[in-house]
Amino acid sequence: MAWNQITLFTNQTLAEKISDYLNELGALAVTLQEGGEDKVFEPLPGETPLWDNTQVVGLFDQELGINLILGLLETKFAAALPTVKTEVIEDQDWERVWLNDFKPMQFGQRLWIIPSTFEPVDADGINIFLDPGLAFGTGTHATTAMCLRWLDGHDISGKSCVDYGCGSGILAIAAAKLGVTTVEAVDIDPQAIDATLANATSNGVENYIKACIPDQFDVKLVDLLLANILAKPLISFAKQFSEYVHPNGLIVLSGILDEQAKEVLIAYEPWFDMKVSDSQDGWVLLTGVRK
Repeated sequence: MAWNQITLFTNQTLAEKISDYLNELGALAVTLQEGGEDKVFEPLPGETPLWDNTQVVGLFDQELGINLILGLLETKFAAALPTVKTEVIEDQDWERVWLNDFKPMQFGQRLWIIPSTFEPVDADGINIFLDPGLAFGTGTHATTAMCLRWLDGHDISGKSCVDYGCGSGILAIAAAKLGVTTVEAVDIDPQAIDATLANATSNGVENYIKACIPDQFDVKLVDLLLANILAKPLISFAKQFSEYVHPNGLIVLSGILDEQAKEVLIAYEPWFDMKVSDSQDGWVLLTGVRK
């Protein structure tokens, strides 16, 4: 499957606004690059790009037509719209770029994420073999890293689990390797379901993980619910998630910016005793116990 990539050659003043708008339009990824060179810069939430000449690069599913995106950009920015370049990116090209910089990573004391081209660093550790792809979640982002550290630091052996917004399946696989009895992995993207099942098989935990889209999810009460998505959907799912978790069961929420934490905490407090458990790079991890 191919993807549409849009590159806008702009300046420091417009780069942040364009980046935000590409995300609003449904970009799968938005990166900022120094104009004329290929140095990737990932700003922290709320930061402004450093360069006067900045390339804003957005990656889109081809089902969202390129002409529609260009038309919306022209309407939004009118005469201020900078020079635009479009191209088609194949999956193989996208994955190869990430593999160049993807190395074994440790989370907590036991968990390791290992690319398939590497041998385990710690033979006695809990090693998850995972290559980056278009399904979100390889451990490189703070929101995923905090979830992995939380899983590593808690005894979840013997518990049942839901991973809502499973992406690559990284959290579901980590939970399975840490001893949960079952994981129900759920995602709105069929590609994420395929990625989760394939990664579960390559890690030898396919018998512990079921994966499906929300419409096929057979709701059962579980001991642990993991949701690494975004603040707005987390808020909308608060009551629904409360119906999935046993009394005294645990909930772990990620994908939340510092300034969004209070609103998410308020949304969940009718059903959970909530707290901020971790923070990294402007993101927070919220956890709770079902009342």
